[in-house]
Amino acid sequence: MQTSQKHHSAAGLHMLYPQPHCSPQFQMIDNNGSSKESFFTLESSTASGTTLPSYDSPSSVSIKSGRSPFSPQGSHSCISDPHPSPENVYESSLTAASSYIYDEAGVKSKIRELEDTLLSSDPKVEEYSGFSPAAGKSWNWDELLALTPQLDLKEVLLEGARAVADGDFATACGFIDVLEQMVSVSGSPIQRLGAYMAEGLRARLEGSGGNIYRALKCNEPTGRELMSYMGVLYEICPYWKFAYTAANAAILEATAGDNRIHVIDFQIAQGSQYMFLIHELAKRPGGPPLLRVTGVDDSQSYYARGGGLTLVGEKLANMARSCGVPFEFHDAIMSGCEVHREHLGVEPGFAVVVNFPYVLHHMPDESVSVENHRDRLLHLIKSLGPRLVTLVEQESNTNTSPFLSRFAETLDYYTAMFESIDAARPRDDKQRISAEQHCVARDIVNMIACEERERVERHEVLGKWRVRMMMAGFVGWPVGGSAAFAASEMLKGYDKNYKLGGSDGALYLFWKRRPMATCSAWKPNLNQIV
Repeated sequence: MQTSQKHHSAAGLHMLYPQPHCSPQFQMIDNNGSSKESFFTLESSTASGTTLPSYDSPSSVSIKSGRSPFSPQGSHSCISDPHPSPENVYESSLTAASSYIYDEAGVKSKIRELEDTLLSSDPKVEEYSGFSPAAGKSWNWDELLALTPQLDLKEVLLEGARAVADGDFATACGFIDVLEQMVSVSGSPIQRLGAYMAEGLRARLEGSGGNIYRALKCNEPTGRELMSYMGVLYEICPYWKFAYTAANAAILEATAGDNRIHVIDFQIAQGSQYMFLIHELAKRPGGPPLLRVTGVDDSQSYYARGGGLTLVGEKLANMARSCGVPFEFHDAIMSGCEVHREHLGVEPGFAVVVNFPYVLHHMPDESVSVENHRDRLLHLIKSLGPRLVTLVEQESNTNTSPFLSRFAETLDYYTAMFESIDAARPRDDKQRISAEQHCVARDIVNMIACEERERVERHEVLGKWRVRMMMAGFVGWPVGGSAAFAASEMLKGYDKNYKLGGSDGALYLFWKRRPMATCSAWKPNLNQIV
């Protein structure tokens, strides 16, 4: 392994401890109706007659398509593990009852129990435990610095985080000094990620995590520049396109017979998703339906656009006009935590669809605030009687995890993400470096350096989202073959290591064998009283 000074390019790392990775069990239904374990590769996902399995629920709908096609088990259960995951156990216990009263204490208990189960089976921290010195031995920092060419960067990161978790600030600072000799924002994926995780550790020690840009030593970009950074990531990685493509396909299936559709989007950003939706609605036999879109704004999106939601409304209206699609736009200029029913412009006669693209994890839950905006928002949406709710989230467990486990999970998840970015752009590409600094590093430092209300990046795996959704009064609706087919077509423009998988009606996006994102769909459970 070769080392580099910070902000200089470096050769790839030699991993002293290979990192095993376990993936969820995924199933596909073959043409004879029998199930088998499988990953959806780009080739297999388009096989004729393939469909994703439906949820085991009386109100589930099984979708089959001639054009066949991101956790219950999450990243903590091996694909060869025949035992049911704790998340499936919870799902079975929840679906067994036809109706029950919503119990907030029950939600907290089940989430906490699931968290404990996931942590007890998570190998990420234990993998690197062999790096510690013998009991009673102190670190020789000069010796360690001299050995940096032979050190494993992941081990050093974990030991630095362990020192922070133990309150051993002198040792933590020593490891940060070592890390500065090993990381580089233009190096290998783990060196780039290491640079930002080391900054997160430093920010946590200094108490400066609330000011992410200052912790990263980055200047705030202008609105136009931030848009260009996001645009770079949008083009070189399929994560946002996966969200848009899969959710649109589910929305189109669920509203196929409706002539008035109202989509409420809680992270509308530039409105790009609905450019595609309008285009598809224009093709509907018999003429397009009336489409109303309510866009919820937040300060980051406003800043990135360089203006308010009127810019999005005008762009979508122009697109709809050119396609002959009747269109209305309604804005809700506030964060999702502030939204109430009267802000959403809901009227009788519309099929209501609610879209949560990578946004619900920003809502504080019971671990942050007694107000529990995350579950409050889900209950509000349930009261609207939506035709469908689409949920796209990163498949990562960082919400209520203790610091060291959260650090290890962040290291594991973003190693895969930085590897996927690395496949698309050269390591010295200035646009890629800026995009990672402004659009990815901020989230990483927030997860590592911040706590309580300051920590807004609070990801959960799909199994925990499933508990929340079902306790809030929803039942799973299978993301059908058309969504998998559309996503597989989209992935043809990206590296072959991106794959699709299906489990219990949800669609997964993988980098290699690491689940990165999930798309799930939900309908109100009419038998449940909440």
